[in-house]
Amino acid sequence: MENLIKGLHQFQEQYFSANRELFEQMAKGQNPDVLFITCSDSRVDPNLITQSKLGQLFVIRNAGNLVPPYGSANGGEGAAIEYAIQALNVKHIIVCGHSGCGAMKGLLNRQKLIDQMPLVYEWLAHAESTRRVLVENYANCRGEQLIDIATAENVLCQIENLRTYPLVRSRLHSHSIALHAWIFEIDEGEIYAYDAKTHKFIPADEPQPLLELPEYQMPEPCPAPKRFEPHQEAHLPGAGRLSATQADRIFRGTSR
Repeated sequence: MENLIKGLHQFQEQYFSANRELFEQMAKGQNPDVLFITCSDSRVDPNLITQSKLGQLFVIRNAGNLVPPYGSANGGEGAAIEYAIQALNVKHIIVCGHSGCGAMKGLLNRQKLIDQMPLVYEWLAHAESTRRVLVENYANCRGEQLIDIATAENVLCQIENLRTYPLVRSRLHSHSIALHAWIFEIDEGEIYAYDAKTHKFIPADEPQPLLELPEYQMPEPCPAPKRFEPHQEAHLPGAGRLSATQADRIFRGTSR
């Protein structure tokens, strides 16, 4: 706490003083263009990794960057999504997962959470689609490789959950909002974004179309686990962390 108190004083004496006009303007209201949905993990800071200024991001954070489907128990996420779209008129919604996600690790062993973390156990029910995809299609995968796959699958599953919201469907129909699926690789400091044309995660500085989920394709059996070194194969999503077969499966979406 001592460091936090020192930080408060530094903020007031240095940053706030140098940006007083900005804060006076922000006090009148907000007008962000982006709804940023990400994990509560302390290593993920949306404003830091995007270098965004005050008022540019409307942020939802929770364990596992989950989006409860429309009509499910409202923990606040649905209300925040509705407010961001209807009141703030955001133009982009980003769902951002990250490497080494504790929620994804818990999802892979969800039954073990019942006694010690029953609320976490219940919360991860919103990622049941992700868990089912993993169980039925990646039985041969293990360890860090499976966590990487879970992170990617989960981001796309949450995009699908977003599409269950009437406001999202309406804005997508009128092409007035865009959905984006991101993965933050902590050890690389790199953001990978889903590209609808190639069905891969590519560096986020490359052009991307509106996210459209491609048609379903039956996956091939998962190969033996293998973790690539960063940038070993540039054509693979996540800078070569997954095999071509896995990439084809992970980034396919589901049919509509």
